[in-house]
Formats: sequence, C-alpha cells, structure tokens
Amino acid sequence: MDDFLSTATDRHSIRRAARFSCEVVRERDFRRLAVRTLDISYDGMLVECDLPVLTGESVIFSLHLARLGAWIDGEGVVARVVHARRPLDGSRAVAIAFAGLDPATRELLRLGVRGYPPPLPAREPRIDFAATARNISLLA
Repeated sequence: MDDFLSTATDRHSIRRAARFSCEVVRERDFRRLAVRTLDISYDGMLVECDLPVLTGESVIFSLHLARLGAWIDGEGVVARVVHARRPLDGSRAVAIAFAGLDPATRELLRLGVRGYPPPLPAREPRIDFAATARNISLLA
C-alpha cells in the first residue's frame, strides 16, 4: 500500500550539509544571532542560534564560502525557529530565507555549495494526499 503514497516536496532547491562561517545580525538592534551554518541551499540557510528570535524578523548576513575564498553579503527573513524540542533537532536554530540575491551572488553561492552532501533527514517525509489520490485514480 505504501507504493501509492506520494511524499510532499515543498523545497525549490536541495539543502546541503555545509558548515560555513557566517555573521547573521538582527536588523532592528544589530545583535549577532549566528556565526555558523548547519545547512544551506540556494534559497536560505539554517544557522545555530541561542538568542530568542521571532519568525518574520529581518536579518543581515555575511557568509564565507571557504572553498572559493569569497564572502556573500545579503538580507534575509527568519522563516522558521527550531526550538530543539525534538530528539533529532540537536541545537536551537533559525532558518533564514534569502531576500533578493542578485544573479551573480546566486551563482557564487551555487559554486560554493556544490559537492556538499544533503543533510540527513530528521523526520519522516510528509504524505501528499492529493498526489496520492491522483495516482490511485490513474490505476482505475
């Protein structure tokens, strides 16, 4: 029966388990939130963070792509806060969605994360029930 179940994929780009040095500051008070990434994609990054942060807060970041010896600067928004309540969460973290990276910066980021493996999944994939129903209806 599991062969009919489709999993939901909300991501536009693949996450990479890459530990980069970074500086992430909250825009409203310029307090430093993070200095290391846990994973990164072309759309955003997950960073370790011990300060209380709200979803939707604006941040400014600098990201060091060590393999290229380059820094990427940009702005982002806190998309998710990981409170480390689940056993597999590890530490408290904040997901930052990049806001308006120009094409040259996006290409530099693509080159900088190329070759890093995806992170291990921390939970089971969600079931996309609409896609599952479509798959079953095609069998009839």
